[in-house]
Amino acid sequence: MRAAVFNGVGRKLDIEDRQRPSAGPGELVLKVAYCGICGSDIHGTEDSPFVLPPGVVLGHEFAGEVVESASADFAPGDRVIGVPLRECDACRPLGECRDRLGILCPRGRIVGLTPEAPGAYAEFVRLGTRHALSVPEGVDLRDAALAEPLAVGAHAVRMAGPLLGARVLILGAGPIGLATLQFARLAGAAEIRVSEPDPTRRQRAAALGATATDAPDALAAGAPDVVFECVGAPGLIRQCMDQVAVRGRVVVVGVHRHEDAIMPRVGIRKEVAVQFVLGYQAEDFRLVLDMLRTGRIQAAPLVTAVIGLGEVPEMFESLRRPNPHAKVLIDPRR
Repeated sequence: MRAAVFNGVGRKLDIEDRQRPSAGPGELVLKVAYCGICGSDIHGTEDSPFVLPPGVVLGHEFAGEVVESASADFAPGDRVIGVPLRECDACRPLGECRDRLGILCPRGRIVGLTPEAPGAYAEFVRLGTRHALSVPEGVDLRDAALAEPLAVGAHAVRMAGPLLGARVLILGAGPIGLATLQFARLAGAAEIRVSEPDPTRRQRAAALGATATDAPDALAAGAPDVVFECVGAPGLIRQCMDQVAVRGRVVVVGVHRHEDAIMPRVGIRKEVAVQFVLGYQAEDFRLVLDMLRTGRIQAAPLVTAVIGLGEVPEMFESLRRPNPHAKVLIDPRR
């Protein structure tokens, strides 16, 4: 099968022939319909203390059809998405983390971010059955492939605590910012402002319900009760602490891979609560699928391009620079 592979910092991804995976006990093999290019993929292939090792087949945001099943719960032709987790050797026979830590378990791995669990920048991907979720009737696989970034937004809003009537500020209108925006609106936020320098991204945020979107207006319209940092750039946590209201909450969703600095006195004087979040839980994926089924959230506005595997190396490099894209999907069938 064809796959896009990271082989070192400073190199474009390589399109290689890899052996198609096979389903071991409690596993499925999916024919990939769509896989999203994630900011984590891009950051993980750049020089930092957390750079990925060579040989990784990227891709952890995917939907597809079962072509091989070693489980009675799924059959060939079933449409599924995957929570992209792979347990350590000790827990794999159980099908899930024995400590119920999910993505937080230090012994586990994320599919597509380690050589031991190849991802879905490929024609086929292997997935543990306990991490597979059926795609509801009426939900297109293209929309379902966005369940992972949408689940990040759902989890961030869940971890933020009550938002009913709150004034919310979101930094960044990329896929995670837009996902957070939709779930904050559903959680009852009275006002949602988005700080985003790119005009195309600002328009998407406005179309999804943001009440103010350009950076100066968003930051000057009064202190928000809750700020979601959805960018992951240096200095933004401190900026969030500066902007949030007294006894406000800052939710750090963006992943910055280098050391950063804050001014503790700012947080102390306002009794600011800072909540870091990582990824999601399986229940966030189930919530997203139900919301897509009932039309209460939208995935389609987040998709800005669909490309084939052969186009991945050039597109991937272009996404390292500022750009107006939200979610670029890979269709390996192209």
